[in-house]
Amino acid sequence: MPDTIDTPTQGAPAERTFTQAEMDAIIGDRLKRERAKYADYDDVKAKAAQFDAAQEAAKSDLEKAVEERDKLRAQLEQLESERTRQQQVAQAAAAHGVDAALLARMAGDVEENAQFLQQQMATVPRYPTLQDHGDPKPPTLSKADILGIKDPDARLRAIAANKEIFDS
Repeated sequence: MPDTIDTPTQGAPAERTFTQAEMDAIIGDRLKRERAKYADYDDVKAKAAQFDAAQEAAKSDLEKAVEERDKLRAQLEQLESERTRQQQVAQAAAAHGVDAALLARMAGDVEENAQFLQQQMATVPRYPTLQDHGDPKPPTLSKADILGIKDPDARLRAIAANKEIFDS
């Protein structure tokens, strides 16, 4: 083994000291290079903001269109459902001889409701149709009573109303 011992200071270069001006120049140079890397940062940031705004507007328009589509689909389904029910009501009313307006107002199965109405209406007594619409009959006049009317217009009206008396 050799008699000399290597110390860390023997092979290492001597440390250099810098003046404040040299340090400022070195730091300024590095800052300048770093700033040059990000010189277009404001432009990129503005473009990114515009892109985000455009994307948000497009997304908003798309969401509005989807909402409108869903709303229109729901309306279409409702109209188709109503039309189908109206057709069922008309068919059931005709088949069972019941009132379609009354049947339409009833909730539930149309066919069952039509059968129910038909059964209920069968229990209601039927009255004859009156031609006079319930108006009271005028008192019957004899031929002598009619001929005894002094006013000629009233006499002619009474003769026309009681034609059967004068036909015999």
